[in-house]
Order: sequence, then structure tokens, then C-alpha cells
Amino acid sequence: MNRRSFIRLLGGGLVLAAVPSLTSCSSEVPPKAIAAWKGPENETDVRKWILSYAILAPHSHNLQSWLVDLRRPQEIILYCDTNRLLPETDPYSRQIMMSHGTFLELLELAAMERGLRATIELFPEGEFAPEKIDNRPVAHIRLSADATVKKDPLFSHLLSRRTNRENYEMRDIPEEAFRDIEASAATYPIRLGRVGMNESDLLRRHLAIAAEAWRIEMITPRTIMESYRLLRVGPDEIAKYRDGISINKPILRFLVATGLFDRSKVPSPDDSGIKSQIEDFNTKLEKTPAFFWMISEGNDRKTQINAGRAYVRAQLAATKHGLAMQPISQALQEYPEQAKPYAQIHQLLDAPVPRYTVQMWARLGYAPIIGPSPRRGLSEHIVS
Repeated sequence: MNRRSFIRLLGGGLVLAAVPSLTSCSSEVPPKAIAAWKGPENETDVRKWILSYAILAPHSHNLQSWLVDLRRPQEIILYCDTNRLLPETDPYSRQIMMSHGTFLELLELAAMERGLRATIELFPEGEFAPEKIDNRPVAHIRLSADATVKKDPLFSHLLSRRTNRENYEMRDIPEEAFRDIEASAATYPIRLGRVGMNESDLLRRHLAIAAEAWRIEMITPRTIMESYRLLRVGPDEIAKYRDGISINKPILRFLVATGLFDRSKVPSPDDSGIKSQIEDFNTKLEKTPAFFWMISEGNDRKTQINAGRAYVRAQLAATKHGLAMQPISQALQEYPEQAKPYAQIHQLLDAPVPRYTVQMWARLGYAPIIGPSPRRGLSEHIVS
């Protein structure tokens, strides 16, 4: 039986019926992989207490490329692990820098929770070039006690924050929630926008661009292989790596175990698995009541950091209102095959290039409650 026919049988449930042990497999994420979401326990070093929350920030492909140096008392130096980049889908590391912005924002929220002021100096040894990042520090953080520091209410939603990729409910989002999300990010020089079900024609244009950009990423050999390299299938891999794209569904575990899904080989564009992923994504896109976006003027590294900080604040505010967010990054990526969707989304959002950059474009809506994504734990982020 060839692989394509085998997958069709899976879709019909015949293999599942023939293999009872497969249906009894749990699809839950191993507890070890999500232990970090319990928060710091009995941590006496305030910097580690703070960083235990910062490592829960959203990161592209869940790479968690944060490294911190704690050798100077009361200080934290943040670096980017250049072994944890996305050279194919994020060739200029724009999304990586945004992910360092989300980290810094959660770090500051946690510091405020402890009555500390986090003075953050970005790129203390110089800003990275537009095309490439290097081993210089991303930020230098000094912590100091300050009685005037006030706690930020967004901190209370930090442990509940999720990137939710499920079907969203097709119902309107209250204007109050939109206003609160926008206000949460107003600290940073970012233009925010959204479209909802009351603008159905415009919403359809968003959906069409997102679907085409996803299709391109799925059928471009080097970009799909980048995702395959970060795919963690089954409890053993998820617990071992605690990063990347985790899938614990019994069907895929069975395909990997039997060699019917080989992550070392480039799939053809008409591969059944690729077609299935495209169809699944399109189905979820159809269950999108709103899109939310962030646009910057300019696109230097500090702007990218600030966009990440603004985004995680918006996501925390959405969490407060029971709303889910999922970044739709494909059309914002700067590799050649995405040139058309990139131009389309910038035109649709009135963000002419190169003056403006769409830094974030996300689904927004009510969705089923899901568990947290894996995290590697603080010790693996500390350099010696």
C-alpha cells in the first residue's frame, strides 16, 4: 500500500479501527514539557523569579531563542541564541526580534510585580544590521527598587496566555474588548487595526491572502523542511526538546513510528499530507470572525522589539476578555516566494513599503480553551 492510499484509509478510520492501541494513546502534552507554566517555586533570586515569567512569552515557531547572562548582580544581559533562528521563513530575523520584544515586556511586567523598576537599554553595543543579527547583546536590564512602581493588571493574565490555532466561534467581538486591546498597546508607536464580521467583504480579502500565503509556505521545499525540522511528534520528543511545533495526535505518531511520515524528505506539492494541512488550515481560517494587526513606521531593530512588546500586551488584554489570538505570519515573511501576498497585505492595510511594515497580523475571536505550549525551563536560557 502506498503512503497516499494509507493516509486516505486513516481519514476513513479503517486503520484506527484495526489498531486499538492507537486510539487509546493520550494526546496530552507531557507534564515535564509544560512545568514552567506553574511559575517560579521557592525562587530566592529575584532575577530568576522575573525570568521564569519572561520565558513564557510567545516566540516564532516556539524556538525560545533567549539567552541571559546573570553574572553581574542586579543586572540581566539578554542575547539571542543564533543557533535558534529561522533563516528560511524569517530571513532577516524580524520575527525573532519581535519575540525578544515579547520576552522583555513580560520581564518588565514581572519586575513591576515585585516593586522593581527594570531599566532596559536596547542594543548596548550597537544595533544589529537590517539583514542579519549577531552575538552582541539585545538588551541590558538593570533592576532597582522603586516605591513609585505600580503593578500592571495585565500580569494577572500571563499564565493564561495562549496561542490558539483552533476553530474560532463566528460571533461578534464587543467594541469594548477591541478598545481595551488597542489601549493596552498604546505605549508603543504602533498603528493598530482590525476587521470584523460587520465588514464581510473586507474580511474575505484577508482570508484569501492568508490562505494563499499558507499554501506557498507548504509547497516551498526549504520552508516546509524548516518546519519539519522543528516538529516534535509524540510525548518523548516533546518532553526531550520542549520547543518547536508539538504534535501529540495518535495518528501522526503512528505514521512517524511506521515510517509513513518521513521528516527528512521534501514532500511533493501534491503530497496527501501537504494537501491535508492546507485544507485543515483553510477550514480554520473560515472560522475566523476578526483579524487584528500592527503596523510600524520604519523597520529597524528597535522598532521590531517594540512591536513585539506591543503585541504581547495586546494578547494579554485579549486574554482578559476571554479572546484568543493566533499570528498569521506567512504573508508578512520576507522570502521571495511570498512577495505577492506580502505586497497584497501591505496594500490592503494601507501600509506602503518601505515606509511601513506590517509587524503582526493575527486571527482574533472566542475559541475553545487549550493548554500551554512546551517551555524548556529557565536553566537552559542562562549562559555561564
